[in-house]
Formats: sequence, structure tokens, C-alpha cells
Amino acid sequence: MTAFERRAVVVAPGEARPFDAAEWRDALVTVEHGAIEAQPADGGAPVRFVGGDVLTLDGRDLRALRNPGTGEAALVVVRRVGGDGG
Repeated sequence: MTAFERRAVVVAPGEARPFDAAEWRDALVTVEHGAIEAQPADGGAPVRFVGGDVLTLDGRDLRALRNPGTGEAALVVVRRVGGDGG
């Protein structure tokens, strides 16, 4: 049987969370509130996501996820675990 794991990731205002690709593998991510900038490893322009956005970070070459705002940013991460494909 396939099950799902749900977890919350909170990034404090002005803080950056180092990007670990394994943490985001096969995950669907929703920005619950706040804003997050995905900072590319190559130093390119960050991509901004805001509350309500749904995304995947799997396969991206990022350096960090940064909260550019003055309030906390919260992500909800859902990933399949167990079963045939997880």
C-alpha cells in the first residue's frame, strides 16, 4: 500500500536554508504563506514563489531556499513513501 508523508518547513525572515536535493526528491511542495526564493547554484537570478504556489524542487540545481520577507515563510512538503513506487 502507498502512503504519503507530509511535513512543514519554515524559513525565518531573511534566512536561507541550504538546499539538499535528497530532501526534496519526489516531493510536491506548496508555499503555505510568505515567499521563498530558490537560489540557483550557478549564481543566476533567483526564482520567487509566493503563498499558494505549488512546485517541485526535484532535479533542480540550487544553492539555497531564501526567505526575502519580514515574516516567516512556510512550505508544506508531500511525498509518497512505501508501496510500489516509493
